Amino acid sequence: MVSRRNVKGWSALSVAVGAVLALNAAQPASAGRTVVPAGAVLLSLGTCPAAGMCTAARRDLVPDGRRLDLDRTAAAAPVDLALRTAGRFADVTVTDRAGRRVAGTVSPDGARWRSVGPLAADGRYTARLLVERTAGGRRVLHRAGLALTTPAAPRGERLTAELGPRPGTYGVGQPLTAELSHPVPATDPEARRAVERALHVSSVPRADGAWHWVGPTTLHYRPRGYWPAHATLTVRSSLDGAHITGDLYGGPSAPLTLTTGARIEAVTDVAAHTMTVLRDGEVVRTIPVTTGKAGYRTRGGVKVVLGKEATVRMRGDSIGIARGSGDFYDLKVRWATRVTWSGEYLHAAPWSLDAQGSEDVSHGCTGMSTEDAAWLFATVREGDIVRVVNGYGEEMTPFDNGYGDWNLSWPEWRRGSALAAADAGPGTGSGAPEGVLTPAL
Repeated sequence: MVSRRNVKGWSALSVAVGAVLALNAAQPASAGRTVVPAGAVLLSLGTCPAAGMCTAARRDLVPDGRRLDLDRTAAAAPVDLALRTAGRFADVTVTDRAGRRVAGTVSPDGARWRSVGPLAADGRYTARLLVERTAGGRRVLHRAGLALTTPAAPRGERLTAELGPRPGTYGVGQPLTAELSHPVPATDPEARRAVERALHVSSVPRADGAWHWVGPTTLHYRPRGYWPAHATLTVRSSLDGAHITGDLYGGPSAPLTLTTGARIEAVTDVAAHTMTVLRDGEVVRTIPVTTGKAGYRTRGGVKVVLGKEATVRMRGDSIGIARGSGDFYDLKVRWATRVTWSGEYLHAAPWSLDAQGSEDVSHGCTGMSTEDAAWLFATVREGDIVRVVNGYGEEMTPFDNGYGDWNLSWPEWRRGSALAAADAGPGTGSGAPEGVLTPAL
Protein backbone atom coordinates (compact mmCIF):
# COMPACT_ATOMS: atom_id res chain seq x y z
CA MET A 1 0.00 0.00 0.00
CA VAL A 2 1.21 3.50 -0.77
CA SER A 3 1.78 5.72 2.25
CA ARG A 4 -0.54 8.73 2.37
CA ARG A 5 2.44 10.92 3.28
CA ASN A 6 4.30 9.89 0.15
CA VAL A 7 1.55 10.67 -2.36
CA LYS A 8 1.49 14.33 -3.35
CA GLY A 9 0.02 16.71 -5.83
CA TRP A 10 2.13 17.15 -8.92
CA SER A 11 2.85 20.19 -11.04
CA ALA A 12 5.07 19.04 -13.87
CA LEU A 13 3.13 17.24 -16.57
CA SER A 14 3.59 17.93 -20.24
CA VAL A 15 1.04 16.74 -22.76
CA ALA A 16 2.17 16.27 -26.33
CA VAL A 17 -0.20 15.59 -29.18
CA GLY A 18 0.94 13.90 -32.38
CA ALA A 19 4.15 12.62 -30.79
CA VAL A 20 5.69 16.12 -30.81
CA LEU A 21 6.71 17.79 -27.55
CA ALA A 22 7.18 21.53 -27.97
CA LEU A 23 7.52 24.53 -25.72
CA ASN A 24 4.85 26.80 -27.11
CA ALA A 25 1.79 27.28 -24.94
CA ALA A 26 -1.64 25.89 -25.74
CA GLN A 27 -4.25 28.32 -26.96
CA PRO A 28 -6.59 29.33 -24.12
CA ALA A 29 -10.27 28.89 -24.92
CA SER A 30 -11.98 29.76 -21.67
CA ALA A 31 -11.44 29.37 -17.98
CA GLY A 32 -10.35 25.83 -17.19
CA ARG A 33 -10.21 24.74 -20.85
CA THR A 34 -7.48 24.58 -23.45
CA VAL A 35 -7.86 23.97 -27.17
CA VAL A 36 -4.96 21.85 -28.37
CA PRO A 37 -3.50 22.77 -31.77
CA ALA A 38 -1.90 20.11 -33.92
CA GLY A 39 1.51 18.86 -32.96
CA ALA A 40 2.42 20.92 -29.93
CA VAL A 41 1.21 21.67 -26.45
CA LEU A 42 2.85 22.20 -23.09
CA LEU A 43 0.70 22.20 -19.98
CA SER A 44 1.53 22.54 -16.30
CA LEU A 45 -1.07 21.14 -13.96
CA GLY A 46 -1.88 22.59 -10.60
CA THR A 47 -0.95 20.95 -7.28
CA CYS A 48 -3.18 19.55 -4.60
CA PRO A 49 -3.42 21.77 -1.53
CA ALA A 50 -0.81 21.18 1.16
CA ALA A 51 1.37 18.12 1.56
CA GLY A 52 0.00 14.62 1.57
CA MET A 53 -2.62 12.85 -0.45
CA CYS A 54 -5.23 14.75 -2.46
CA THR A 55 -8.75 14.53 -1.15
CA ALA A 56 -11.01 11.94 -2.76
CA ALA A 57 -13.03 14.57 -4.57
CA ARG A 58 -9.90 16.36 -5.71
CA ARG A 59 -8.33 13.10 -6.90
CA ASP A 60 -11.31 12.33 -9.13
CA LEU A 61 -11.28 15.74 -10.76
CA VAL A 62 -8.85 17.18 -13.23
CA PRO A 63 -6.42 19.41 -11.28
CA ASP A 64 -7.46 23.03 -11.54
CA GLY A 65 -10.46 21.88 -13.58
CA ARG A 66 -8.14 21.50 -16.59
CA ARG A 67 -9.57 20.03 -19.76
CA LEU A 68 -7.90 19.68 -23.13
CA ASP A 69 -10.03 19.87 -26.26
CA LEU A 70 -8.07 18.34 -29.12
CA ASP A 71 -8.73 19.78 -32.54
CA ARG A 72 -9.39 17.46 -35.47
CA THR A 73 -5.81 17.35 -36.74
CA ALA A 74 -4.41 16.64 -33.29
CA ALA A 75 -7.03 13.95 -32.64
CA ALA A 76 -5.97 12.14 -35.81
CA ALA A 77 -2.62 11.17 -34.26
CA PRO A 78 -1.62 9.15 -31.18
CA VAL A 79 -1.46 11.16 -27.95
CA ASP A 80 1.65 11.46 -25.76
CA LEU A 81 1.77 12.28 -22.07
CA ALA A 82 5.30 13.31 -21.13
CA LEU A 83 7.09 14.37 -17.93
CA ARG A 84 9.13 17.55 -18.08
CA THR A 85 10.85 17.08 -14.71
CA ALA A 86 12.79 14.19 -13.19
CA GLY A 87 10.62 11.18 -12.52
CA ARG A 88 8.90 8.30 -14.24
CA PHE A 89 5.37 7.08 -14.73
CA ALA A 90 4.44 4.45 -12.15
CA ASP A 91 0.99 4.05 -13.71
CA VAL A 92 -1.09 5.60 -16.47
CA THR A 93 -4.77 4.83 -16.88
CA VAL A 94 -6.70 6.47 -19.70
CA THR A 95 -10.39 5.58 -20.03
CA ASP A 96 -13.20 6.64 -22.34
CA ARG A 97 -16.64 7.76 -21.24
CA ALA A 98 -17.77 4.11 -20.96
CA GLY A 99 -14.86 3.27 -18.66
CA ARG A 100 -12.94 1.25 -21.29
CA ARG A 101 -9.17 1.57 -21.01
CA VAL A 102 -7.16 2.98 -23.89
CA ALA A 103 -4.17 0.89 -24.95
CA GLY A 104 -0.80 2.58 -24.60
CA THR A 105 2.83 2.06 -23.73
CA VAL A 106 5.36 3.78 -21.49
CA SER A 107 8.76 4.62 -22.93
CA PRO A 108 11.81 2.69 -21.63
CA ASP A 109 12.90 5.63 -19.49
CA GLY A 110 9.40 5.92 -18.00
CA ALA A 111 9.10 9.57 -18.96
CA ARG A 112 6.45 9.29 -21.66
CA TRP A 113 3.20 7.42 -22.27
CA ARG A 114 1.92 7.08 -25.83
CA SER A 115 -1.45 5.78 -26.95
CA VAL A 116 -1.30 2.88 -29.38
CA GLY A 117 -3.43 4.83 -31.86
CA PRO A 118 -5.45 8.02 -32.13
CA LEU A 119 -8.37 8.60 -29.80
CA ALA A 120 -11.83 8.16 -31.28
CA ALA A 121 -13.79 11.16 -32.53
CA ASP A 122 -16.44 12.75 -30.31
CA GLY A 123 -14.82 11.19 -27.26
CA ARG A 124 -14.33 12.16 -23.65
CA TYR A 125 -11.34 10.63 -21.93
CA THR A 126 -9.97 10.73 -18.41
CA ALA A 127 -6.25 10.24 -17.72
CA ARG A 128 -5.21 9.26 -14.20
CA LEU A 129 -1.48 9.45 -13.69
CA LEU A 130 0.84 8.22 -10.95
CA VAL A 131 4.40 9.54 -11.13
CA GLU A 132 7.35 8.30 -9.09
CA ARG A 133 10.09 10.68 -8.02
CA THR A 134 12.92 10.57 -5.50
CA ALA A 135 13.04 13.35 -2.91
CA GLY A 136 15.45 13.39 0.02
CA GLY A 137 16.32 9.77 -0.57
CA ARG A 138 12.66 8.77 -0.35
CA ARG A 139 10.39 7.39 -3.07
CA VAL A 140 7.52 9.83 -3.48
CA LEU A 141 4.43 9.24 -5.61
CA HIS A 142 2.56 12.15 -7.15
CA ARG A 143 -0.97 11.88 -8.46
CA ALA A 144 -2.56 13.92 -11.24
CA GLY A 145 -5.51 13.80 -13.59
CA LEU A 146 -6.48 15.24 -16.94
CA ALA A 147 -9.56 15.29 -19.15
CA LEU A 148 -9.27 15.03 -22.93
CA THR A 149 -12.00 15.57 -25.48
CA THR A 150 -11.97 14.99 -29.22
CA PRO A 151 -14.19 16.68 -31.82
CA ALA A 152 -16.93 14.92 -33.75
CA ALA A 153 -15.89 13.36 -37.04
CA PRO A 154 -16.64 15.41 -40.16
CA ARG A 155 -19.73 14.49 -42.08
CA GLY A 156 -19.29 11.94 -44.82
CA GLU A 157 -19.02 8.25 -45.48
CA ARG A 158 -17.97 5.94 -42.65
CA LEU A 159 -15.89 2.78 -42.78
CA THR A 160 -17.72 -0.13 -41.20
CA ALA A 161 -16.98 -3.85 -40.98
CA GLU A 162 -19.39 -6.70 -41.58
CA LEU A 163 -18.09 -9.42 -39.29
CA GLY A 164 -18.47 -13.06 -40.22
CA PRO A 165 -19.45 -15.75 -40.38
CA ARG A 166 -23.05 -15.46 -39.19
CA PRO A 167 -23.72 -16.49 -35.55
CA GLY A 168 -23.85 -20.23 -34.97
CA THR A 169 -21.68 -23.23 -34.17
CA TYR A 170 -18.72 -24.02 -36.43
CA GLY A 171 -15.79 -26.36 -36.74
CA VAL A 172 -12.43 -25.44 -35.25
CA GLY A 173 -11.01 -24.53 -38.68
CA GLN A 174 -13.45 -21.68 -39.36
CA PRO A 175 -11.65 -18.37 -39.98
CA LEU A 176 -13.28 -15.13 -38.87
CA THR A 177 -13.84 -12.50 -41.54
CA ALA A 178 -14.27 -8.74 -41.78
CA GLU A 179 -15.69 -7.17 -44.95
CA LEU A 180 -15.02 -3.42 -45.05
CA SER A 181 -17.37 -0.89 -46.57
CA HIS A 182 -14.44 1.09 -48.03
CA PRO A 183 -11.16 -0.20 -49.49
CA VAL A 184 -7.99 0.31 -47.48
CA PRO A 185 -5.04 -0.22 -49.83
CA ALA A 186 -1.72 -1.75 -48.88
CA THR A 187 -0.11 1.57 -49.80
CA ASP A 188 -1.68 3.09 -46.66
CA PRO A 189 -0.24 0.89 -43.87
CA GLU A 190 -1.17 3.33 -41.10
CA ALA A 191 -4.83 3.16 -42.14
CA ARG A 192 -4.62 -0.64 -42.14
CA ARG A 193 -3.15 -0.56 -38.65
CA ALA A 194 -6.01 1.68 -37.50
CA VAL A 195 -8.51 -0.85 -38.83
CA GLU A 196 -6.77 -3.82 -37.22
CA ARG A 197 -6.50 -2.08 -33.85
CA ALA A 198 -10.26 -1.56 -33.91
CA LEU A 199 -11.19 -5.20 -34.64
CA HIS A 200 -11.03 -7.14 -31.38
CA VAL A 201 -11.22 -10.92 -31.08
CA SER A 202 -11.41 -12.95 -27.90
CA SER A 203 -12.02 -16.62 -27.22
CA VAL A 204 -12.80 -18.77 -24.20
CA PRO A 205 -10.65 -20.87 -23.89
CA ARG A 206 -8.05 -18.37 -25.07
CA ALA A 207 -6.45 -18.66 -28.48
CA ASP A 208 -4.35 -15.71 -29.63
CA GLY A 209 -4.34 -15.04 -33.35
CA ALA A 210 -3.94 -12.31 -35.96
CA TRP A 211 -5.75 -10.60 -38.80
CA HIS A 212 -4.50 -11.08 -42.35
CA TRP A 213 -5.32 -8.69 -45.19
CA VAL A 214 -6.74 -10.80 -48.03
CA GLY A 215 -7.48 -7.67 -50.09
CA PRO A 216 -8.33 -3.96 -49.70
CA THR A 217 -11.80 -4.74 -48.28
CA THR A 218 -11.32 -8.20 -46.74
CA LEU A 219 -9.54 -9.48 -43.63
CA HIS A 220 -9.41 -12.99 -42.19
CA TYR A 221 -8.52 -13.90 -38.61
CA ARG A 222 -7.17 -17.21 -37.34
CA PRO A 223 -5.04 -18.41 -34.42
CA ARG A 224 -1.67 -20.09 -34.84
CA GLY A 225 -3.33 -23.51 -34.64
CA TYR A 226 -6.98 -24.41 -34.89
CA TRP A 227 -9.54 -22.94 -32.49
CA PRO A 228 -10.12 -24.83 -29.25
CA ALA A 229 -13.07 -27.22 -29.36
CA HIS A 230 -16.25 -26.06 -27.61
CA ALA A 231 -15.02 -22.47 -27.43
CA THR A 232 -16.91 -19.17 -27.48
CA LEU A 233 -15.53 -16.61 -29.93
CA THR A 234 -16.40 -12.92 -29.72
CA VAL A 235 -15.59 -10.30 -32.34
CA ARG A 236 -16.33 -6.63 -31.85
CA SER A 237 -15.41 -3.41 -33.56
CA SER A 238 -14.33 -0.11 -32.03
CA LEU A 239 -14.18 1.51 -35.47
CA ASP A 240 -16.93 3.97 -34.59
CA GLY A 241 -15.22 7.36 -34.40
CA ALA A 242 -11.75 5.96 -35.14
CA HIS A 243 -9.69 7.99 -37.58
CA ILE A 244 -8.76 5.81 -40.56
CA THR A 245 -7.16 8.13 -43.10
CA GLY A 246 -7.75 11.64 -44.43
CA ASP A 247 -11.39 12.52 -43.78
CA LEU A 248 -12.41 8.87 -43.46
CA TYR A 249 -13.57 7.78 -40.02
CA GLY A 250 -15.02 4.55 -38.75
CA GLY A 251 -18.68 3.93 -38.17
CA PRO A 252 -20.68 1.47 -36.06
CA SER A 253 -20.42 -2.27 -36.76
CA ALA A 254 -22.47 -5.05 -35.20
CA PRO A 255 -20.58 -7.43 -32.88
CA LEU A 256 -20.49 -11.17 -33.43
CA THR A 257 -20.48 -14.17 -31.12
CA LEU A 258 -20.16 -17.77 -32.25
CA THR A 259 -19.10 -21.11 -30.84
CA THR A 260 -17.05 -24.08 -31.96
CA GLY A 261 -18.10 -27.69 -31.69
CA ALA A 262 -15.98 -30.81 -31.34
CA ARG A 263 -12.74 -30.94 -33.30
CA ILE A 264 -13.71 -32.92 -36.40
CA GLU A 265 -11.00 -33.75 -38.95
CA ALA A 266 -11.47 -35.75 -42.14
CA VAL A 267 -8.03 -36.82 -43.40
CA THR A 268 -7.87 -38.29 -46.89
CA ASP A 269 -4.75 -40.31 -47.63
CA VAL A 270 -4.71 -40.32 -51.41
CA ALA A 271 -2.04 -43.01 -51.68
CA ALA A 272 -3.95 -45.32 -49.32
CA HIS A 273 -7.38 -44.46 -50.83
CA THR A 274 -8.88 -43.98 -47.38
CA MET A 275 -10.45 -41.18 -45.38
CA THR A 276 -9.97 -41.25 -41.63
CA VAL A 277 -12.43 -39.19 -39.58
CA LEU A 278 -11.38 -38.09 -36.10
CA ARG A 279 -13.40 -36.48 -33.33
CA ASP A 280 -11.31 -34.69 -30.69
CA GLY A 281 -8.29 -36.75 -31.76
CA GLU A 282 -10.02 -40.16 -31.67
CA VAL A 283 -10.65 -42.14 -34.87
CA VAL A 284 -14.40 -42.67 -35.33
CA ARG A 285 -14.53 -44.04 -38.89
CA THR A 286 -12.25 -45.09 -41.74
CA ILE A 287 -13.84 -44.82 -45.19
CA PRO A 288 -12.65 -46.27 -48.52
CA VAL A 289 -12.54 -43.46 -51.09
CA THR A 290 -11.56 -42.59 -54.61
CA THR A 291 -10.01 -39.21 -55.50
CA GLY A 292 -9.06 -37.32 -58.65
CA LYS A 293 -7.56 -39.23 -61.55
CA ALA A 294 -4.69 -37.95 -63.72
CA GLY A 295 -5.57 -34.59 -65.19
CA TYR A 296 -8.11 -33.93 -62.40
CA ARG A 297 -6.06 -34.48 -59.28
CA THR A 298 -7.63 -33.61 -55.92
CA ARG A 299 -6.05 -30.57 -54.31
CA GLY A 300 -3.73 -31.27 -51.39
CA GLY A 301 -3.46 -29.45 -48.10
CA VAL A 302 -6.00 -28.18 -45.60
CA LYS A 303 -9.53 -27.18 -46.59
CA VAL A 304 -12.52 -26.14 -44.52
CA VAL A 305 -16.12 -27.31 -44.95
CA LEU A 306 -18.03 -24.51 -46.69
CA GLY A 307 -21.50 -26.08 -46.63
CA LYS A 308 -23.58 -29.16 -47.29
CA GLU A 309 -26.10 -30.02 -50.02
CA ALA A 310 -28.28 -33.10 -49.72
CA THR A 311 -28.58 -33.19 -53.51
CA VAL A 312 -26.49 -31.28 -56.03
CA ARG A 313 -26.32 -31.43 -59.81
CA MET A 314 -22.75 -31.80 -61.05
CA ARG A 315 -21.85 -31.12 -64.69
CA GLY A 316 -18.54 -31.44 -66.45
CA ASP A 317 -18.80 -28.08 -68.18
CA SER A 318 -18.67 -26.39 -64.73
CA ILE A 319 -14.99 -27.36 -64.60
CA GLY A 320 -14.23 -26.88 -68.28
CA ILE A 321 -15.09 -30.32 -69.69
CA ALA A 322 -16.85 -29.87 -73.02
CA ARG A 323 -20.23 -31.49 -73.60
CA GLY A 324 -19.74 -34.51 -75.84
CA SER A 325 -16.30 -35.23 -74.44
CA GLY A 326 -15.63 -38.70 -73.07
CA ASP A 327 -15.03 -37.10 -69.65
CA PHE A 328 -18.27 -35.11 -69.64
CA TYR A 329 -20.78 -35.92 -66.90
CA ASP A 330 -24.16 -34.64 -65.73
CA LEU A 331 -25.19 -36.25 -62.45
CA LYS A 332 -27.45 -35.69 -59.46
CA VAL A 333 -25.21 -36.39 -56.47
CA ARG A 334 -26.34 -37.16 -52.92
CA TRP A 335 -24.86 -36.14 -49.58
CA ALA A 336 -22.39 -33.59 -50.93
CA THR A 337 -20.08 -31.75 -48.51
CA ARG A 338 -18.49 -28.75 -50.24
CA VAL A 339 -14.85 -27.75 -49.64
CA THR A 340 -14.14 -25.35 -52.55
CA TRP A 341 -16.22 -22.78 -54.38
CA SER A 342 -15.13 -24.25 -57.71
CA GLY A 343 -17.02 -27.45 -56.97
CA GLU A 344 -14.87 -29.89 -55.01
CA TYR A 345 -17.04 -32.05 -52.74
CA LEU A 346 -16.92 -35.12 -50.56
CA HIS A 347 -19.96 -37.05 -51.81
CA ALA A 348 -21.71 -40.32 -52.52
CA ALA A 349 -20.42 -42.01 -55.67
CA PRO A 350 -22.22 -45.36 -56.00
CA TRP A 351 -21.01 -45.65 -59.62
CA SER A 352 -17.39 -46.01 -58.45
CA LEU A 353 -17.77 -48.54 -55.62
CA ASP A 354 -15.33 -50.95 -57.27
CA ALA A 355 -12.61 -48.26 -57.33
CA GLN A 356 -13.13 -46.96 -53.81
CA GLY A 357 -10.24 -48.04 -51.64
CA SER A 358 -8.05 -49.00 -54.59
CA GLU A 359 -7.75 -46.40 -57.38
CA ASP A 360 -8.44 -42.79 -58.37
CA VAL A 361 -11.24 -42.33 -60.91
CA SER A 362 -13.01 -39.05 -60.01
CA HIS A 363 -12.77 -35.61 -61.58
CA GLY A 364 -11.30 -34.11 -58.40
CA CYS A 365 -13.96 -34.83 -55.79
CA THR A 366 -13.62 -37.42 -53.05
CA GLY A 367 -16.13 -40.22 -53.70
CA MET A 368 -17.42 -42.87 -51.28
CA SER A 369 -20.39 -45.15 -50.75
CA THR A 370 -23.84 -43.66 -50.22
CA GLU A 371 -23.88 -44.96 -46.64
CA ASP A 372 -20.52 -43.44 -45.79
CA ALA A 373 -21.36 -40.14 -47.50
CA ALA A 374 -24.64 -39.86 -45.57
CA TRP A 375 -22.79 -40.53 -42.30
CA LEU A 376 -20.14 -37.93 -43.10
CA PHE A 377 -22.82 -35.43 -44.12
CA ALA A 378 -24.51 -35.87 -40.73
CA THR A 379 -21.21 -35.69 -38.82
CA VAL A 380 -19.47 -32.57 -40.16
CA ARG A 381 -20.47 -28.91 -40.01
CA GLU A 382 -19.21 -25.69 -41.60
CA GLY A 383 -15.69 -24.93 -40.43
CA ASP A 384 -14.64 -28.53 -39.92
CA ILE A 385 -11.23 -29.53 -41.24
CA VAL A 386 -10.62 -31.59 -44.37
CA ARG A 387 -7.00 -32.54 -45.02
CA VAL A 388 -5.66 -34.24 -48.15
CA VAL A 389 -2.26 -35.89 -47.73
CA ASN A 390 0.07 -38.06 -49.81
CA GLY A 391 -1.52 -36.90 -53.04
CA TYR A 392 -0.45 -35.73 -56.46
CA GLY A 393 -2.50 -32.58 -56.98
CA GLU A 394 -1.61 -28.94 -56.46
CA GLU A 395 -1.95 -27.40 -52.99
CA MET A 396 -5.16 -25.69 -51.99
CA THR A 397 -4.74 -21.93 -52.44
CA PRO A 398 -5.20 -19.78 -49.35
CA PHE A 399 -8.06 -17.45 -50.26
CA ASP A 400 -9.48 -17.58 -53.79
CA ASN A 401 -11.38 -20.89 -53.69
CA GLY A 402 -12.68 -21.28 -50.17
CA TYR A 403 -10.86 -21.25 -46.84
CA GLY A 404 -7.32 -22.38 -47.47
CA ASP A 405 -6.05 -20.10 -44.70
CA TRP A 406 -4.38 -22.95 -42.81
CA ASN A 407 -2.03 -23.67 -45.70
CA LEU A 408 0.01 -20.59 -44.74
CA SER A 409 2.60 -21.07 -42.02
CA TRP A 410 2.22 -18.85 -38.97
CA PRO A 411 5.09 -16.53 -40.03
CA GLU A 412 3.50 -16.24 -43.50
CA TRP A 413 0.15 -15.48 -41.93
CA ARG A 414 1.62 -12.81 -39.67
CA ARG A 415 3.21 -11.08 -42.63
CA GLY A 416 -0.31 -10.30 -43.81
CA SER A 417 -0.96 -8.19 -40.72
CA ALA A 418 -0.20 -4.47 -40.87
CA LEU A 419 0.46 -4.54 -37.12
CA ALA A 420 3.01 -7.32 -37.45
CA ALA A 421 4.71 -5.39 -40.23
CA ALA A 422 5.05 -2.49 -37.79
CA ASP A 423 6.67 -4.79 -35.20
CA ALA A 424 3.63 -4.59 -32.96
CA GLY A 425 4.52 -7.79 -31.14
CA PRO A 426 2.88 -11.23 -30.88
CA GLY A 427 -0.48 -11.24 -32.54
CA THR A 428 -3.70 -10.73 -30.70
CA GLY A 429 -5.16 -9.09 -33.75
CA SER A 430 -5.70 -5.75 -32.06
CA GLY A 431 -2.25 -4.30 -31.45
CA ALA A 432 -1.19 -3.89 -27.84
CA PRO A 433 -3.60 -5.67 -25.50
CA GLU A 434 -6.38 -3.33 -24.39
CA GLY A 435 -5.73 -1.67 -21.08
CA VAL A 436 -2.26 -3.18 -20.65
CA LEU A 437 0.67 -0.82 -20.21
CA THR A 438 4.29 -1.85 -20.35
CA PRO A 439 6.18 0.62 -18.16
CA ALA A 440 9.85 -0.05 -17.45
CA LEU A 441 9.84 0.68 -13.73
